[in-house]
Amino acid sequence: MDLAKSGNVTAIRADNGDIIYIPSNGIMPKLPLTATDVDATTASSLTDLVRTQAVDNSLSKEERCLASAVYFEAKGESLAGQLAVARVVLARANSGRFPSTLCGVVLQKGQFSFVRGASLPPVQTSSVHWRNAVAISNIALENSWKSPVEGALFFHARHVSPGWRLTRLGSVDNHIFYR
Repeated sequence: MDLAKSGNVTAIRADNGDIIYIPSNGIMPKLPLTATDVDATTASSLTDLVRTQAVDNSLSKEERCLASAVYFEAKGESLAGQLAVARVVLARANSGRFPSTLCGVVLQKGQFSFVRGASLPPVQTSSVHWRNAVAISNIALENSWKSPVEGALFFHARHVSPGWRLTRLGSVDNHIFYR
């Protein structure tokens, strides 16, 4: 099933739930992939692109805020779900309706349940969840992949019903996204 077509890439959902990105020329890249082989026009899946991201602990404050939001809000979700969360934070920072910095968005009072007292909780930076959160944040910051719910400014977990009167864009994993 086609999820999105964007210029030179088509996104489809595989039977296992992975989102697979296929170049419009239909030519899949050689395998195994290396960091120099994979970019936004040749990666066969978001998983491939995540695997090639250089991840270290030399993040800027803004990068750490975005990665923390992905980590705490979506670490148990698919990579597409994590990307959707990252893209919401970026969309908010660029919207003019929220603080203009990533940390401003993430630390804004009452917006993210993991934030306590305007500070980020500690992160287990040696975990695979943190590595994925940093990789997804890099991909979102580089605008390498679009989210299946691109343009969303709000989301909530499926188990809550906030009664928002917003335009629902769709759901990814356990989150529902709105504009």
